[in-house]
Amino acid sequence: MASPRVLILRAPGTNCDMETEVAFARAGAQPTRLHVNRLLENEKLAKDYQILCFPGGFSYGDDIAAGRILAVQIKAHLSGMLEDFRNSDKLVLGICNGFQIMMRLGIFFDSQQSEPPATLTLNHQGRFEDRWIHLKTAGDKCVFLKGIDQVHLPMAHAEGRFAVRYNQALEQLEQQGQLVLRYCRPDGTGWNESLEFPHNPNGATANVAGICDTTGRIFGLMPHPERFLDATNHPAWTRKEVLPEHGEGLKVFLNAVSYFA
Repeated sequence: MASPRVLILRAPGTNCDMETEVAFARAGAQPTRLHVNRLLENEKLAKDYQILCFPGGFSYGDDIAAGRILAVQIKAHLSGMLEDFRNSDKLVLGICNGFQIMMRLGIFFDSQQSEPPATLTLNHQGRFEDRWIHLKTAGDKCVFLKGIDQVHLPMAHAEGRFAVRYNQALEQLEQQGQLVLRYCRPDGTGWNESLEFPHNPNGATANVAGICDTTGRIFGLMPHPERFLDATNHPAWTRKEVLPEHGEGLKVFLNAVSYFA
């Protein structure tokens, strides 16, 4: 199997880069954690990588808004790098703060639009939420979710509520198959209904927990797959009679590596 090189972009405040590095390494990739200042010095460093990952954390302290400062920095100085990943047969993944950064960049949407049709904003209850949630996939477009129907993952965020900017946006994104990951009940139902807390942990429109672009190669999600690589990462592992070989989050990273096989 191919062993793609992964650029894990970190910045001041990033704190999930090491876990993400372990996840990609276990999946068979060759991950490298690279500080954004290295790329600002030499943008060509990114040419050697097949996967770009924005990990979780609080980049630049999430001052102003979650992910906004790093997104502005990338737009101003690293737009060429971003377009290379976007237009080549490469993959881009954003987890939690990384997803917030990608939404600020508008990487999921038509670059001709004056503003993105959707955003991530403050949780409906107005506070940070840290809990395990159930998720259901929708469609087969997303590379990272191939072969996954349901998944149970931890989440931890204060600005993770998916919201659309105008009425037609939700229908358009759904028709294009971009709303690929939804919050659901433990039995997998309710993802297409009006779910309440805690099943929908932040009040997201249409229970959206993750989206992709129209190609399925660019994916962002609020939950943390890198925090569930081993069965013993789950809080209920001692109550299970038979433990699986791996945690459910590992499949996301295995799919990324398999794409280059």
